Amino acid sequence: MSGAGPAARGVPAQELLEHPVQLLHLLVSPEHAYFGRPRDGAADVPTHDLDEVEVVAGKGIRGDRFFGKAAHMDAAVTFLAVEAWEAVAADLALPAVPDPLLARRNLVVRGAELDPLRGHEFELVTAAGTVRFRGGRPANPCAWMDRVVAPGAHRALRGRGGLRCTPLSDGRLARGPAVLRSPVPLDPARAGQAVLRRTPLP
Repeated sequence: MSGAGPAARGVPAQELLEHPVQLLHLLVSPEHAYFGRPRDGAADVPTHDLDEVEVVAGKGIRGDRFFGKAAHMDAAVTFLAVEAWEAVAADLALPAVPDPLLARRNLVVRGAELDPLRGHEFELVTAAGTVRFRGGRPANPCAWMDRVVAPGAHRALRGRGGLRCTPLSDGRLARGPAVLRSPVPLDPARAGQAVLRRTPLP
């Protein structure tokens, strides 16, 4: 796996803990399917599940609907733990796990507890390169989940809808085995658990 390591940027490597993960999906869509459409039905927009994407610092994923949008600079790339999606399917007794791309998060991962990353800088290392992120606010689910997934999915996804992040470096990410380098411990067994707070952080 390529990309400059933390020591090359003045961050001691021993301060970052390495967590093996799987990057399952890389979603890029040039248009919104749910946003601004409370009554009209989900829009039929192009959605691409790619093998590799280009990330630009401060802008997001090239070709995505949030790329370069000033209002989304602190949330240009969204992560989703697939374990959260699986937990929702179990909670609702669904016959199968729905397509996680319905959540329209950019990066769907397995083996990553996302909530502890809020407010921290971390790295995602793949075969295509390394990208550094800052974890931001939760990616809260929208009411559309009750219509496109199943009744009750909106409520079931609260506290585990994903994480919005700011990309801090340019790079490429590839689908497949990856390493998440974090300054805080992450417990993959908690990846599907809901985390609810009265006041979201940060």
